[in-house]
Amino acid sequence: MNHPSSSRARAAFPAGSNGEFNLPAELTTVVARGEGCRLWTAAGDEMLDFSMGWGSVLVGHSDPRVCGPVARRLTQGTNFASITDASLELAERLIALSPAADQVRFCASGTEATMYCLRLARAATGRPAVVRFEGAYHGAHDVGVTSLFPDADREFPAADPSCDGLPAGIEHDVLVAPFNDLATTSRIIRENASRLAGVIIEPLQRCLAPEEGFLAGLREVTRECGVLLIFDEVVTGFRLAYGGAQEYYGVTPDLVAYGKALGGGFPIGVFGGTAEVMELAAEDRLGVDSYVWTASTLGGNPISSTAALATLDTLAEDGVYERLHGLGRYLRDGMQQALRDVGVKAQVVGDGPLAQFAFTTARPRDYRSCRHQDKPLARRFMLALFKRGVFLNPMGTKLYLSLAHDEAVCDQMLERLTDALAEAAGRDAVTAG
Repeated sequence: MNHPSSSRARAAFPAGSNGEFNLPAELTTVVARGEGCRLWTAAGDEMLDFSMGWGSVLVGHSDPRVCGPVARRLTQGTNFASITDASLELAERLIALSPAADQVRFCASGTEATMYCLRLARAATGRPAVVRFEGAYHGAHDVGVTSLFPDADREFPAADPSCDGLPAGIEHDVLVAPFNDLATTSRIIRENASRLAGVIIEPLQRCLAPEEGFLAGLREVTRECGVLLIFDEVVTGFRLAYGGAQEYYGVTPDLVAYGKALGGGFPIGVFGGTAEVMELAAEDRLGVDSYVWTASTLGGNPISSTAALATLDTLAEDGVYERLHGLGRYLRDGMQQALRDVGVKAQVVGDGPLAQFAFTTARPRDYRSCRHQDKPLARRFMLALFKRGVFLNPMGTKLYLSLAHDEAVCDQMLERLTDALAEAAGRDAVTAG
């Protein structure tokens, strides 16, 4: 993969990436193009893509069902910082399929969407604090990265900054709970209800599924305490079901944030909620009543909105979610078989078209039980897989499937995965079962 573009990338970007990948110098990669579930680097190497733009390209790279409408729309102007016919149609469709959203507003990323949800929750309740779950990711803002990947097991609800540069004292108003532990979470909410604005959650946290009754119980206790429940559906939206996690798990929050897959690979963010809460963003309230500023230069631009409409059309086709879920099961089953073939103790987690390894001895249910017990092995494995032409984030994030993947592509990946696992574990190579 060594190529002049790799050296240029390391000179232009910290660690040679735009963030997160943490590849060694010899694996620094510059992507030139993509088609379906494959991409080609500037060096001419073909790779199987199991990152898919960190899940933003659920329909597949360069899909004509999305690219065609976008190409036609380009000739009509790219941005007006205003509602357009495309964004209006998209808003109406989102409201129709999202039980939580009476009204919506657009922004340009999932980070912005979750940030605005938190701001609205604080304004609606007049309270400063929020609960988030340890190990969840809610975007690049301060609350989003707090307790993202702590190594020390602090006593709940104490927060961990997880990175430098956050404002001093942020941990005072960010309370942290363990995913899938309803008793502890309920206690934290009840004990802090008088200063608590909202609880933000990834309904499927990374690749950890909520246990039976957890989300419903969370809905009950937040309603009891007058605390807003916020679903971060940036990942789960339109991926687990057409109606997202709200449909899939049957729980309706007060506020919801979308991004990633909705844009079909184009930048997009959406946040929505009840009319009562969303009314706080109405500009005629400025100087008169409680008012929450929200706006976005690129939010709802006609190009991203057109891509989103085409993406929703594609995802609404018959059999789409049966196919995505079936493919996810196929990949996860294959990953389990690879572990058996190589003789490595680890767990496979995920749901829908998502999968992830956790190098742990017991089935994980929260962040702490999902942390790799053998981090050097996990790192060796991910880099060995990348070297074998599987494009993913070697910092250990989830594997994303798309409509462009099929069982044959998964078989190719699993063969490479088994070989990479054997290399990382110091075992003889085996053939994928």
